[in-house]
Amino acid sequence: MRPDPYLKWTVTAMVLAQLLACWLAQGLAWRWLFFWAYAFGGCVNHSLTLAIHDISHNTAFGTGRPSRNRWFAIFANLPVGLPYAASFKKYHVDHHRYLGGDGLDVDVPTYFEGRLFCTPARKLLWLALQPFFYTLRPLCVHPKAMTRMELCNALVQLAADATIYALWGLKPVVYLLASSLLGLGLHPISGHFVAEHYMFLKGHETYSYYGPLNWITFNVGYHMEHHDFPSIPSCNLPLVRKIAPEYYDHLPQHHSWVKVLWDFVFDDSLGPFARVKRVCKLADNRL
Repeated sequence: MRPDPYLKWTVTAMVLAQLLACWLAQGLAWRWLFFWAYAFGGCVNHSLTLAIHDISHNTAFGTGRPSRNRWFAIFANLPVGLPYAASFKKYHVDHHRYLGGDGLDVDVPTYFEGRLFCTPARKLLWLALQPFFYTLRPLCVHPKAMTRMELCNALVQLAADATIYALWGLKPVVYLLASSLLGLGLHPISGHFVAEHYMFLKGHETYSYYGPLNWITFNVGYHMEHHDFPSIPSCNLPLVRKIAPEYYDHLPQHHSWVKVLWDFVFDDSLGPFARVKRVCKLADNRL
């Protein structure tokens, strides 16, 4: 449980790579802009959101420097195009503290989503629209007052977007936004959204994935290990499994996020309702 000494350098390199991509996007035809937004930018921006997830656990500078972690998360947010980091941290604490808690864990789909997106075509649409549901769901399920850090996040992001537009025009801004929307939607990496907590086997609500996509997603696939030890940085999660294989190797696990998406769409037993949901008094009392 110590900071990841390489996280800040990895994230900085990714942010700079997206700025270079913005410069290159100026001369691209629109069809190629969206192609590269999906194929390259989508991977980078999705990975940056997972870096923000890691940073939300204070793994960049340690628990003794929470302010540095929060501001660095806002820096990592810049290529995403929309303010995300501060709000994510505010709600992600509840996901760990009240996993599946009705009205508290906004990772759990709403009743409306479960009823509407229940056929293969509709579930496919739901996966494509994941960025919108993850943005709007907290406002409906568990609205919280805006914090000063969220306001700073929004202002910094707006200033960054305006600067990119002033320097290089509209296409780079569209490239960044398309990278986020496409990369967080119907994309192979997005399989982790479904793989982590949807009940593919009755009685098992959290699953790990140990495949190669962990290399570009800050080991988010090591999800059982992460929920057991949220303060361990993502770079050390494989070591947790190596130290204690008797606690993890026998558990159900996923081997392909693409297969997860396929099964989710075409298996009638799976859908937004395939989650463990708990009733919490805190959800009613809003304490």
